[in-house]
Amino acid sequence: MRGAVGLPLCAMLVAAAPAPVADFGLQGTLTQGGVVLGVAPVGTVELTMDGAPVAVDPDRRFLIAFDRDAGPVARLVARMTDGRTVEKALAIAPRAWRIERINAPMRPTKDTEAFLALRRPELARIAAARAVRSDSGGWRQPFIWPRTGRVSGLFGAQRIYQGTPAAYHGGVDIAGGVGAPVVAPADGVVVLAADAPFTLEGNLLMIDHGHGLNSAFLHLSRIDVKAGQRVRQGQRIGAVGATGRATGPHLHWAMKWNEARLDPMLLTGAMPGN
Repeated sequence: MRGAVGLPLCAMLVAAAPAPVADFGLQGTLTQGGVVLGVAPVGTVELTMDGAPVAVDPDRRFLIAFDRDAGPVARLVARMTDGRTVEKALAIAPRAWRIERINAPMRPTKDTEAFLALRRPELARIAAARAVRSDSGGWRQPFIWPRTGRVSGLFGAQRIYQGTPAAYHGGVDIAGGVGAPVVAPADGVVVLAADAPFTLEGNLLMIDHGHGLNSAFLHLSRIDVKAGQRVRQGQRIGAVGATGRATGPHLHWAMKWNEARLDPMLLTGAMPGN
């Protein structure tokens, strides 16, 4: 994916120049599932996007991102030291998602009370992990792939059964054999390291990269780090597996910014060798 000046976003993450006094500096592609780094106007004391607060560092740098189903317009508003506001309307480009239409009814799911009794505390742990806001600066880095290999599942892909949409694919799948190493795509703090497999995600590892940006790694055969541990980009954090609800060994890498689900490939660029 190309950025606003024709360079991959991963090559521009540290390249945003200081913004003019009365405007924002933005680097990245304004698109569904995308991430943009910015520099707030000089004198900014508070920044919001569509009314929600956006964290701004002392050097005025910030990160914003857009959900897979984000609408066509978002609005940044900076409140200045003198009480003025600087506003910027953002046009969010739609994506052409891979849609597969199935001429058959969706198979009904039956969540038993026994399953829900297991699932509710898992969901609570995931939500608590995603609520952590560490001081990591990993969000500023050019991201790398946590492993290289064949991309076997694309972010945003979705099946529609006789007009009824199933849940879309919330991450990128990378094929690999059990035990293949997985590394941190950027610096961060481990906010969840499952001590036992989750019902769906299996051995689940989550890393906070700062400013509300986090990664989740599903179906691992092994987790090599602990909750609260700081990790560095490229550090081994676990190994590919097929735990949880998986049809075979692979790494599922999902990313979120606050509540927005993101396409990891827009941070890393194309898989090497593809």
